[in-house]
Amino acid sequence: MSPKAKKVFYCTQCGNETPKWQGQCSACGAWNTVVEQPEAVTRKASAPRRGGGPFSMNRPQAIKDVETTDELRFATGLGELDRVLGGGAVKGSLVLVGGAPGIGKSTLMLQICDSLCRFANVLYVSGEESQRQIKLRAERLKVRGEGLYLLSETNLEDIIESVHELKQIGRASCRERV
Repeated sequence: MSPKAKKVFYCTQCGNETPKWQGQCSACGAWNTVVEQPEAVTRKASAPRRGGGPFSMNRPQAIKDVETTDELRFATGLGELDRVLGGGAVKGSLVLVGGAPGIGKSTLMLQICDSLCRFANVLYVSGEESQRQIKLRAERLKVRGEGLYLLSETNLEDIIESVHELKQIGRASCRERV
């Protein structure tokens, strides 16, 4: 049997992939940005592909041939952090904040969450602190908390399930507002 090409859909705004077309991107909420992209030919019983999707490369490419576009950045609400990140956080990226215990990582994260909650729901996941500890810190910092959800969890599957549940809550609240 010959390999069959599959189609995937992705958001041109944030790069989120979905198995079918949608009018609104479920990841970033942008309208009419989901487009069809033929996926690489599926391989029968082969090793899992690394990367995948429309933005990854499955083979080496000369640097002169790599296309660059303006990254979709957004302000975190903390000027110094935005400066360190080169003008704000990049949509779809991951930023690891590390350091010694007690230097303010959790405080910084709550301040960022407070700022991001102005235009999006935010899930704050802590593998170390309880939800109660996080709320007490948020109250001391006068974090408004509207659109901020707390989860104290270390199991990745449970965290992913919580993300999917919150996406459903976000969609339901959007429908109620319309």
